[in-house]
Amino acid sequence: MEDIKLTATKRPSKGSKKALSSLRTGQRVPGVVYGEGKPEILVEVAEKDIIAARRKGGVNAILHLELDGATETVIVKELQRHPVSSQLWHADFQRISMSRKITAKVPLRIKGEAPGVKNSGGVLQHELRELTLKALPAKVPQFVDVDVSGLELHKHLSVKDLSLGGDVEVLEDPEHIVVHVTIAKVEEAAPAPAAADAAAAAGAAPAEPELSQVKGKKDEEGKPLPKEAKEGGKEAAPKAKEGGAAPAKK
Repeated sequence: MEDIKLTATKRPSKGSKKALSSLRTGQRVPGVVYGEGKPEILVEVAEKDIIAARRKGGVNAILHLELDGATETVIVKELQRHPVSSQLWHADFQRISMSRKITAKVPLRIKGEAPGVKNSGGVLQHELRELTLKALPAKVPQFVDVDVSGLELHKHLSVKDLSLGGDVEVLEDPEHIVVHVTIAKVEEAAPAPAAADAAAAAGAAPAEPELSQVKGKKDEEGKPLPKEAKEGGKEAAPKAKEGGAAPAKK
């Protein structure tokens, strides 16, 4: 276990919104220390120091918080971040005793490559990304490894299949699936225009039967054509008298 020190400074019991904003602008994180039957202490810590400590010891790192000449043994119970900028917004430090078990959430880490993914075109689906454990502070692991190197298509690993030491109590359901290999879902493509037209035509009402070429014929404006125009589609010319042209209309 690494010895990780973190320097903190006390802050006023009631910080105004303006004061908290000023702290964060200066890359300092407001926080609180609590637990072990002792009074709460409001503190502030440099953001870069918290990030460095967690990078070094993991999310459940045991920290020695140096505060006004005294040292508190703590873990970071919760970190809040700004929803847009992801800047650290607030830190909860919980006092711990090295001789009493604590409850902690430990991230899962995938190891190996599943044959069902590599050889059968499957997809590795994550159903659980962290485990809730109970153990002495020094026994809480930084990660829990999930070995998927033997996972074929349509197979899965449950909580009970994970390898954990006897000093750690798992608080999750043993049957809870952690990962499984499934077939990738293929989205249905939209029908091609020709196919869509054919499908629409198939569902359309039957066409009206063609009208007789003789009965009910109409011109372009929808008016009935004269009887002389019903054959051949053109209006017939008036018959001329024998021996001369048709008389002019008066």
